[in-house]
Amino acid sequence: MTRGKRPLAIFDLDGTLADTAHRQRFLDRRPRDWNAFFAAAPQDPPLPPGVALCRESAVECDIVYLTGRPERCRNDTLAWLADQELPEGELLMRRNDDRRPARVTKLAVLRRLSRTRGIRMLVDDDELVCAEAERAGFRVVRAHWGAEAVGAAMRDAQEREGRT
Repeated sequence: MTRGKRPLAIFDLDGTLADTAHRQRFLDRRPRDWNAFFAAAPQDPPLPPGVALCRESAVECDIVYLTGRPERCRNDTLAWLADQELPEGELLMRRNDDRRPARVTKLAVLRRLSRTRGIRMLVDDDELVCAEAERAGFRVVRAHWGAEAVGAAMRDAQEREGRT
């Protein structure tokens, strides 16, 4: 297949490709320190199972990185992807002022993308995102390898605060 006609493999970042455990401490306090949380993202170690799956998927698919990180983190995120030698792909991020739950924002993007491209799979660690995507008919690969990288505070933030 030619580029643009290949199916899409869509990868989440935090807890799927990036190990966020070292920055969870910024979410465990009140108030949560979102600036520090996102400022520490460039130091995230990669999650090898996610990175390997992304590289393998790039053989047959075009890659899209779909993250709940806000747009203001774009440069750091692009640098991190390049530093990990991940495949080139479109980076789709949350608007800085968008506080909807990840299960809502990501499903909207999946539906939009599927109008013009086939979607091979969504790879994500957020159980609510995965469940919504499956209900909508998308193939989902749950990133269980990142479960320890994403703490309870981050899961709560994803759903209630729409921050990542």
